[in-house]
Amino acid sequence: MEEEVPLLKGDYHQGCPGCAYDRKKEVYRGLPYKEFLYLWMICLTAALPISSLFPFLYFMIRDLHVAKRTEDIGFYAGFVGASFMFGRCLTSTVWGIAADRIGRKPVVVFGIFAVVIFNTLFGLSFTYWMAIATRFLLGALNGLLGPIKAYAIEVCRPEHEALALSLVSTAWGIGLIIGPAIGGYLSQPAEKFPNVFSPDSLFARFPYFLPCLCISVFAAVVLIGCIWMPETLHKHKADASRSQTVEALESHLIDPKEKADQNGSLDCKKSLLRNWPLMSSIILYCVFSFHDMAYTEIFSLWAESDRKYGGLSLSSEDVGQVLAITGVSLLVYQLFIYPRINKVIGHIKASRIAAILCIPILFAYPYMTYLLGPGLTIILNIASVIKNNLGVTIITGCFILQNNAVPQDQRGAANGLAMTGMSFFKAVAPAGAGIVFSWAQKRQHASFLPGDQMVFFLLNLFELLGLILTYKPFLAVPEQHDTN
Repeated sequence: MEEEVPLLKGDYHQGCPGCAYDRKKEVYRGLPYKEFLYLWMICLTAALPISSLFPFLYFMIRDLHVAKRTEDIGFYAGFVGASFMFGRCLTSTVWGIAADRIGRKPVVVFGIFAVVIFNTLFGLSFTYWMAIATRFLLGALNGLLGPIKAYAIEVCRPEHEALALSLVSTAWGIGLIIGPAIGGYLSQPAEKFPNVFSPDSLFARFPYFLPCLCISVFAAVVLIGCIWMPETLHKHKADASRSQTVEALESHLIDPKEKADQNGSLDCKKSLLRNWPLMSSIILYCVFSFHDMAYTEIFSLWAESDRKYGGLSLSSEDVGQVLAITGVSLLVYQLFIYPRINKVIGHIKASRIAAILCIPILFAYPYMTYLLGPGLTIILNIASVIKNNLGVTIITGCFILQNNAVPQDQRGAANGLAMTGMSFFKAVAPAGAGIVFSWAQKRQHASFLPGDQMVFFLLNLFELLGLILTYKPFLAVPEQHDTN
């Protein structure tokens, strides 16, 4: 049975929403179910737009007629995929500062409003540059994840903080599962469901509007619900120990109990750059994040491109189904399988083994073009599930290394530093992957690694680089800090 932790008694300031909520927590010792529902819905709203476009991005670029040749589709698709991450990279810290100054609720409400507007406009894009602009603004104005993680800690008593952050992680994972399914099944509805959507309807003119509209409608419902969302920020001069540092987007892989710790001071942040065990783990994390983002971009482009260019000629619905199945496997793996693996062999050995196993899997992808029918479906799903779960093993190992490299009072700042590097690499990866994919499709008859074999070979080079960086002398493995 979990031990209840008494809240610290302190001065309550009249008219301060943070103090009012602290008083409520002092009186009510149960789980804040209503606030937990807000956390769940807001995290879904943030996750759905990120993942929903990958199943139909190839066809969207094709239909926008920006690519003069089929081989050029990947080039243009890469920049659409990169625009969201680039916008997020530029503004994520700003939104965190704003949430600390004006409150969690205004930032969350504005972020959801941005999802409603710009996700809808993305579905209505009739030019390539409109698609780029709406995705960029969607990423730049959607500052939801950092503030909502701070909010998760603030809405519950100390004994419930781990549960609150686990709820955020689970909701994020569910969003990444549902998003590709929505994008794959609901795009091009006039072609898939001609009895429901006529060729003259709005959804025939804008074939990628329906999945975006469904997500935007859901976001609008959540936005209305947030009218009753309580504010938790203290609006009076508080102690420095109350301040929060916005955590990284992908920090859902960290142990929730560790994530609930308080952040370090400014002096601690400065010393992080001289902490080589931390910096080596962050560099390792950035390399693998670049690889994973490039793989995500390339997988959809490759699967949907024509077989004469080395692809699989799959539909957006097929790709959405593969990504949804992979998403379900990721959730099961994170919750039940990885903790056992980590306990038996440790996070560093697990990361090395995962990186080694990824190399032959990526090597086999181009040869799937020789498969057809159910055989292709089964093999592709198995490969996608294994590859993505191996990737999660590596990323989780990187996070554990980062947390062990610093004491508890520096972990918030360390995760913020990792977020800066990760966001930059994840912004560059889709554009770079799209350019390389487009170039590779033009060299189908090359003597050395023709077509998409070159793409997966380059992905393997980054995987090999990451594997090398997991060994000494580059990776400095720290002694685990006391977690008490």
